[in-house]
Formats: sequence, structure tokens, C-alpha cells
Amino acid sequence: MVESGRVIAPRAGRHHLSQNETYIMSIVKFYKEEHQVPLEMHKVRVVQKLFLPTVEERVQKLREAGNNTFLLQNKDVFMDMLTDSGVNAMSDNQIAASMQADDSYAGSETFNRLSRVIEHVFGTRYFLPAHQGRACENILAETFVKEGDVVPMNFHFTTTKAHITRKGGRVEELIIAEGLDPNLEYPFKGNFDIARLRALIEEVGADHVPFVRIEAGTNLIGGQPLSMQNMLDVAAVCKEYGIMSVLDASLLQDNLYFIKTREEAAKNMSVAEIIRKIADQMDLIYFSSRKLGFARGGAIISNNESLILKMKAFIPLYEGFLTYGGMEVRAMEAMAVGLMETLDEEIINQGPIFIEYLVKELSEYGVPMVKPAGGLGAHINASEFLPNIPHEQYPAGALATALYIAGGIRGMERGSLSEQRNPDGSENYAELELVRLACPRRVFTLSQVKYCADRVKWLYDNRELIGGLKWVEEPEVLRFFFGRLQPLSDWQEKLAAKFREDFGESL
Repeated sequence: MVESGRVIAPRAGRHHLSQNETYIMSIVKFYKEEHQVPLEMHKVRVVQKLFLPTVEERVQKLREAGNNTFLLQNKDVFMDMLTDSGVNAMSDNQIAASMQADDSYAGSETFNRLSRVIEHVFGTRYFLPAHQGRACENILAETFVKEGDVVPMNFHFTTTKAHITRKGGRVEELIIAEGLDPNLEYPFKGNFDIARLRALIEEVGADHVPFVRIEAGTNLIGGQPLSMQNMLDVAAVCKEYGIMSVLDASLLQDNLYFIKTREEAAKNMSVAEIIRKIADQMDLIYFSSRKLGFARGGAIISNNESLILKMKAFIPLYEGFLTYGGMEVRAMEAMAVGLMETLDEEIINQGPIFIEYLVKELSEYGVPMVKPAGGLGAHINASEFLPNIPHEQYPAGALATALYIAGGIRGMERGSLSEQRNPDGSENYAELELVRLACPRRVFTLSQVKYCADRVKWLYDNRELIGGLKWVEEPEVLRFFFGRLQPLSDWQEKLAAKFREDFGESL
């Protein structure tokens, strides 16, 4: 938090260690090993009532939503596992901080407090506010991408790619081969292939590469992390060729946990030290605080004043004045506290340990999951779950609708529906067909996670009933957000009938 212009670190108990001590993440072991489960390091003091429609109502609600889980109404959803963006539970300190917001249009002290926290955490002197991460991507594309440019990245994200292609550029994915094998246990599947990065720059020329984008916690391959060393290696290649390195830190929190627990060189480092080691080598960092910091908003940060000046005019043009950038000031205060709480190991471990529990529970039953468990959520491998549904019938989309029928659980399709068509109108089929079961931090209880696992297991045992989907309304851009589909047969009614047969009058 920030008091009287000073940055105050969050209370983190024994994590404030002397120079000779090591930074080891705390572990709580149960006396009986068979009782071992993830342990919440918080208590719940505000609750929100949930509703679970009947299975017949779920079929009807799905039809009204055009078989697109984005179009379901939240009142009709029991477990909302669509995303963790903007739906993580804020801490008591975040709520309290939001009450001291200074809503002055210009010269806001809220902006000054947030700026100081960002500099404390990342070591960056310059900060441009934006309303969320994709707004930052828009400004980056407007400023730096021109017709014919190539933007290398470990893997694309939907909105990032849309902004770059809108400006006439193209995306080149340089993920290591291990990253596209959902069954392979590999600690850092989000890593760049450094040799391919060098080869691409040599092929197209550094003048045609405006920046290299590094996505922490690689979203579309199952929330898989990069190693600290790989990020540093990418930054070094960028410096060698005179190319700007850009870190998308939206999913950095989970990535920090995996660096801390999986990378030998980082095991005796604090989270704060890991962040600074990475940030010091990046030319520019941006993030959505709907994810990083558990608030609402976004930021572009850097120590390079000339880069900031090139983008600065776009903030009041697209977002709002330079002291709020489209963000609500109370969210900015919460963001400042949330960023400081990111330094607390007992906060950043809560997502990954619950995701790991869900992945383990489902994998042991035989459900094909992306392994190892990553960040953001548990990811079902829809191609293996539904091997008889071809790409053109959207297996991940079909599985997401089936899961809603089975349990009122809203997951997100992360497969071919989430891709955009090629310029000639043909489909650009995804390399991985996944359904994401996002785990918003500090939102679900363990019993709810176990309920989710139970309904996925039932669905897996009845997977032969699930059929494909087809478009009936297909937008040209970001179609997965608001396009509408329909089932290719009456398979959804048959699935609901099997539910009634197996569960009787149960919801």
C-alpha cells in the first residue's frame, strides 16, 4: 500500500528474510497424506448467492445464447469458469484503498500513488494508463506496426493478433515444439525457440520487426509459463538486433509462481527479485490489471522515455486523460495494492495450486488434460476428449456447451472458434482444441472445484453423445465473442435426457 507518498510493502510474515536466508515458498502438509488438498490462505467474509438452473432450463438458455458461452447470462450460470479477467476476488486492503481515491481529472494523487507502486515493483519510471490490456495492444499497434511488418511472439493472443493484422502486420509464433504437445510434462512450455527467432529476424530483416512480444503465462496453450532465463535470452536477442522487446505481463503472477517453484536459478530469489531481473531487461511492459493486480484497468510502462513519448498522445485520444486513461480511480487504488500483493508468495500460489488439484483429479480419471497444470485455469484437451468431432465442427466449442448442460458450468472455448479466418475465407484451424476452466482467485471453494470435476467426469463417460456445431451468425472479427452457432443434431437434448436418467431430480 502507499501512505503519505511512501510505498509500503504488504505484510508477508516470514517472507521478509535476512540476506543469508533463502526464499522458499511455504508448504502446509496434512498429517494424513490422503487428506492433502490445497489450503486457502484467506477467509471468506462476503458471499454472493448462486443459482443452478435445471438441466432442461440449461438446454434452453444455451439455445437462447446461440451456443456461445460468452452470450450466456451470468444469472443462469452456477460456476463461471469463463475467465479470470476482472473477476478475481479483491482483498480487504484493496477495497479499503479504493475509498481514498482522488478523482481529480488532472493532477490526481491516485495516479501518483499508482505510479510510485509501479516503479517500486517493476523499476520503471514512465507509466501510461489504459482501460485494460487490449487498449494497450491497440496503442502499441497504432504506434509501431505498419504494413508488411512481422511481430514474433511465443504464441498469439486473440486481441493482440487482431490489432496487429488490422494494421497490415502479421504474427509469427515461435513457441518451442514441447509447447504444442498437451500430454508432455515439460516445465516451461511457453518458451520461445531462440534459434527460430534469430532465423526469422535474419529472414525478414530487423527493420521489418517493430517489436518482439513475450507473453507470460501463455494463454492459448493452457496458461503455460516461460522460464526467467528464456525471457532474458529473448531480450538479449532483441538488443543484439536493435529490436524492441515487449513483455505482456497480464499473466505474470502465475508465471512468477512457476519460475519460483520450477526454475533452479530462481529458487533462492524473492518474487520481487525475479520481477526486477526480468523487467530490467525489457524495453517495454504492458498488462491488464484485470488479471495482474486483481483490479480493473491496464498499463504501459518503460524506462525508455522516447518510446513513451511516441505513444503518449494516443492515451487522451483513445482512453482518457493521462492521469486515468479510462480507468475508474477507485480501481487504480485497488490496482496499486494488488500489484504490491503480487510480491507475496502466499497470494500468488493460490491460483496454481487449485488448478493443479483440478488437473490431477481429472487426469487420474482419464480425462485428457493439458499437462503439466499451468496458470489461469485447467485446460481440457477437446481433440482427445471428442476424437470423432473434426475441426470443422468445433470440438472445443461443442465440449464447452456440453459442460454447461452437464453442470451449469461456463468454460471458454480456446480452439478453432477463437481463431480468425484466413484472408481467402478458409478456416485457420487451431493447433490445440482446448476448453478452459478458469479458476478466478479466491472465488470458488474446494467443494465447488470438486463439483466441477464430478460433472466433467460424468461428461467424459457420456462423451459419445456429444456432437458438433455450425455457425449461423459469424462476425468477421473476434467471432468467438458474439457469434452464434447451433448443434448439428439433437445431441444436446439426448445429453440432457441422459443426465435425468443418471441424476434423477438433481439439479
